[in-house]
Amino acid sequence: MSSPAEKLAEVRERIAEAARKSGRVPDAVRLIAVSKTKPVEAIEALADLGQRDFGENQMQEALEKIERLRGRGLEWHFIGHLQSNKTRFIGGHFSWVHSVDSERLAGRIAAAVRDGEPAVRLLVQVNVFRDPAKHGVASEELFALLDAILARDLPGIRLCGLMTIGRLGGSEADTRRGFARARRLLEDCRQRFGEGFKELSMGMSGDYPLAIEEGATMVRVGTALFGSR
Repeated sequence: MSSPAEKLAEVRERIAEAARKSGRVPDAVRLIAVSKTKPVEAIEALADLGQRDFGENQMQEALEKIERLRGRGLEWHFIGHLQSNKTRFIGGHFSWVHSVDSERLAGRIAAAVRDGEPAVRLLVQVNVFRDPAKHGVASEELFALLDAILARDLPGIRLCGLMTIGRLGGSEADTRRGFARARRLLEDCRQRFGEGFKELSMGMSGDYPLAIEEGATMVRVGTALFGSR
């Protein structure tokens, strides 16, 4: 049984290797440790080793962990499908939301950010694999959605890039093609909307090296760090 230190070191090494293959430095890729369903003690073990970014997808569970770990300098990412009635908890708790797929959701997140709180950084979820089991906006609808959100000039949020999820059980070739499509979409967004669109969140425990090779700047890794759920 590997220790937390050994698991983290292995993941970081695989990130570094994949980053080098894509002509980037390892620090260009941010590791999000997906801590959903895991106890506070498991998060503390990784935090003690220098891990700072953690991802959650169940609001009540996440809020309890965030409260218990205040003062540790951790950055929290909401990575799951966000229900509209839970948006009121985002401001002041989460720095990032990876799963925005509608103008209404972006507006509700912005409205929940109080004066003096930092803007929440948003990633728009794109369903590049056209998987009916996944959330996310269709690729051809992405620009219209971004235009609509930006036109509202919402002060509580900042659009920073895109997120996608690989197809479960897909071949390596299919996975690469989908991740490459997401990278091209991000490049198109940067040209159209500005240099602020620079983050690409894709890749999980089963495919994060491929995602990095295809341009991911964030990977969401749970099982490889914490073990099976």
